[in-house]
Amino acid sequence: MQTLFERTGGFPKVSKIVSRFYGRVLDDPQLGPFFDGVDMKRQIDHQTKLIASLMGGPASFSDEHLARVHAHLGITDADFVRLSGVLRDTLEDANMPETDIGELMAEFGSKRQLVVTK
Repeated sequence: MQTLFERTGGFPKVSKIVSRFYGRVLDDPQLGPFFDGVDMKRQIDHQTKLIASLMGGPASFSDEHLARVHAHLGITDADFVRLSGVLRDTLEDANMPETDIGELMAEFGSKRQLVVTK
């Protein structure tokens, strides 16, 4: 049985989705400021690996790592909900099947407690 990562098309497709996602995030007045001064090429590469791992791909990130890199950002529950909405919209625009979107969103949501600090 194929993983969501494989069904989606692997790193090339995931990378395109993540690039579109960050285009939207950077334009968002609530979310964009979190990335002021961030090397976006590096961020997109990092996030591509994270999303790939959530989809059953070869990259992996420990929960401790995710908590550590987000600890200083002051991300609220409202920020996470908004980010989740942007991700869902991006996946829908990429014509990902709803069952696959639901699977990825569940995995993404399972990391909420690691990134929300306020």
